[in-house]
Amino acid sequence: MQKTSTVYLIPCWLEDQVTAPLPAYLLDAIKQCQVFFVENERSARRYLKVLWKEMVIDDYEWHTIHKAEEEVKSAFRAALKAGRTIGLISEAGCPGIADPGQILTAAAHEAGAIVRPLVGPSSILLALMASGLNGQQFRFAGYLPVDVTGRTKALKDLEAESQRLHCTQIFIETPYRNNHVLATILSTCGPTTRLCVAANLTGSAEYIRTLSVEDWNKTALPELHKVPAIFCLLA
Repeated sequence: MQKTSTVYLIPCWLEDQVTAPLPAYLLDAIKQCQVFFVENERSARRYLKVLWKEMVIDDYEWHTIHKAEEEVKSAFRAALKAGRTIGLISEAGCPGIADPGQILTAAAHEAGAIVRPLVGPSSILLALMASGLNGQQFRFAGYLPVDVTGRTKALKDLEAESQRLHCTQIFIETPYRNNHVLATILSTCGPTTRLCVAANLTGSAEYIRTLSVEDWNKTALPELHKVPAIFCLLA
């Protein structure tokens, strides 16, 4: 009888070398894996070596996910068919959450594999938890448009939806554009709309603050250039 493959969704640290938020049971799963599908092979190898110093990295098969091109999906399906135990690792946080890993997880379900999500830090949920905004109704909107016109329209749409549904809108940006995004939010959204900026979550320089747009415009703004950050908005 063919062995049923197990796919472990293994969370990764949010800040390099910060292991305190990671549960100990991750190591038990890692030790069972035979092949790893990862967003970034170099950083994933370093991450696993910190968690398990005795790990012989080259004893394992490695595949880089990228955006789960057909070649990677074919390799993933072959590993599933062979009944192998697979580890899926995102670059930061939880696989499948704002991450290309969900395409492979979908393939695992199609193949009848066992999918095991493991507990670990998610910057999206940590930001929502700490924001003081509505945690009963929320939406993750992903990345905003790069151009100012598109970004402004997207923010107006998110704000209008938030007001209509009393829904917290959560979004992110490439770190080197964070300051531009914050400036656009503060020049676009209404004065009573509340905004949480959560940066460097779980790190030594963690910053979390929620204010109205009006109050943000009266205070010194955080420096967010090249800093991983999450924005939560509630109108």
